[in-house]
Amino acid sequence: MSSKKIIFVLDPMCSWCWGFAPVVKAFRNSATERDRVSLVMGGLRTSGDMVWDQKAKNYLRQQWDQVAHRTGQPFSDSLFDRKTFVYDTYPACKAVVSVRELFGIDSAFAYFHTIQAAFYLQGQDTSNFTVLQELLDSLQLNRHKFEGFFHSERAEVLMRHDFAKARSMGANAFPSVVTIDEAGHMVCQKGYRNIENLKKTAGI
Repeated sequence: MSSKKIIFVLDPMCSWCWGFAPVVKAFRNSATERDRVSLVMGGLRTSGDMVWDQKAKNYLRQQWDQVAHRTGQPFSDSLFDRKTFVYDTYPACKAVVSVRELFGIDSAFAYFHTIQAAFYLQGQDTSNFTVLQELLDSLQLNRHKFEGFFHSERAEVLMRHDFAKARSMGANAFPSVVTIDEAGHMVCQKGYRNIENLKKTAGI
């Protein structure tokens, strides 16, 4: 593990990333050098241009069923009861980047998974800033500090840097796992994988 850096490129409102969540957690728990495991936001849907109609709901429900069948992760259908919803992952991504910058990588991963659970298990609108702020409480993270940073120019710059970094590494589908060895050689692997496959990729 010491010879490689592992970068998870994810989006908190990506269903396959939710399916991948137990694998990410298991991998981080087994990693001997946690500081070499990092998190980059990919930006799955950042334009909010999905029309929230029955066709969109059917499409998402089909996607979620596929993820649940493949990964065993549970999903709630309560989101589909909403008459209106803007599927914009930008605020959630920006919130994770803000937590990462303010409180460190462990808090960022924990907050990322908290957003995932709120969205996929509880049907909460995690594109809403107030919801994102409330989710800090379970991790005992400072709301006031978060709010100030989230609305800052610095947060915008870091968010755009994450998106650009993901694209530069070839991570244009999520989840993606990027490994970089000591010589700087980089490999980007896209899509869901089990823990055994991920450990093999990471060389542990």
